[in-house]
Amino acid sequence: MIDLGRIRLFCTGLGAADATALLLVHGWGGDGREWSPHAEALADRFRVVVPDLRGHGRSEVPAESNTPAEMASDLAALIDELGTGPVVAVGHSMGGQVVNLLAVHHPHTVRSVIALDPAHGAHGEETERIPARLADYRARGSRAAADFVAAAFAPDAPAGLRTAHVRTMLGTPDHVVAQAYAGMYTDPGAVGVRPHSERYLSHRTRPALTVWTSAEAAAWERGTLHVPGSRVDHWPGTGHYLHEEHPRRTVRLVEDWADSVTNAAV
Repeated sequence: MIDLGRIRLFCTGLGAADATALLLVHGWGGDGREWSPHAEALADRFRVVVPDLRGHGRSEVPAESNTPAEMASDLAALIDELGTGPVVAVGHSMGGQVVNLLAVHHPHTVRSVIALDPAHGAHGEETERIPARLADYRARGSRAAADFVAAAFAPDAPAGLRTAHVRTMLGTPDHVVAQAYAGMYTDPGAVGVRPHSERYLSHRTRPALTVWTSAEAAAWERGTLHVPGSRVDHWPGTGHYLHEEHPRRTVRLVEDWADSVTNAAV
């Protein structure tokens, strides 16, 4: 547990202290354990930092402000405290929104970003469902969110993965579930809905790689890119938890991206 003054975060690390740092950030209702296979595989070449976000896992659970914006500020303080220098910030789902917010609001902490099926760019029917979903999360908390998580996997996802994520979500405090969702989509300044996403992505100054499971979302985000070296990939036929459904592919993606960004900076 690291006391940052603003928050106490549970965080683990692997790899050499002087290597390029990777920050691996979990999503809504998850925790850092989902990155365990990736962290072990990447630690031979990188310094790997794996936090639990505020309100999640073993980190402190505030009564209020369990939002992506506050989580990004927490991670900026964590990076400064650890003295890693700028990180390659990798985030899944809500974590993808968090690492992009980190890059926008705390650019000195970020070398580049990898966002995996991030929680931004919502539009159409997805946007129309947000108010009802938020009402359900406020009423039923993690039980309602667990229903959403259970449906987020491809039919051929590894055995046990769905059960593990449902269990982790059910262990997340109800108020954190609702506050984090509102922070993604409905709070003032939230960036999850497409017009707001486009505005905040326009302020990103670091190279970014985004991987979408939706071809439509990938095509949309390609139209937002403005930083040289940035790109968007599309992984069809996989569920939302793509990094865990395809861990080896994800590790190769992170290695290749980190190498390309480092070489471009030399």
